[in-house]
Amino acid sequence: MPITGRSSILNSVPIYEYECAACGRIASHVILGRERRSRPQCPRCGSPRTKRVMSSFAVVESEGSRLASFDTGQRRDDSYYRDSRNVGLWAKKRAQQMGVDLGPKFDETVEKARTGKLIKDME
Repeated sequence: MPITGRSSILNSVPIYEYECAACGRIASHVILGRERRSRPQCPRCGSPRTKRVMSSFAVVESEGSRLASFDTGQRRDDSYYRDSRNVGLWAKKRAQQMGVDLGPKFDETVEKARTGKLIKDME
């Protein structure tokens, strides 16, 4: 028998982030009903001195939209290239700007580079 009326409850579980004033750890807590009035204890050190902080979030963007908005003229710092999704993006965008089709072999090589398999293959 299917469970009805619960999907909206399960999709909106109130999860909050709290930072401990004693040790600095940020932890996620599910806070229900009356618990909203009290602050949870730190799971690391047990301190009750926690404060609610803004939760982090992620923005999901397709490869196509990332490629469309990528500016090849903008300088990037080293941290940009530590994100494996950015490997090969510059080359793909430049090829697109010049009207060159690098073919499936290029896409395969980029995927290998993004996953670390390219380096393993070279060793």
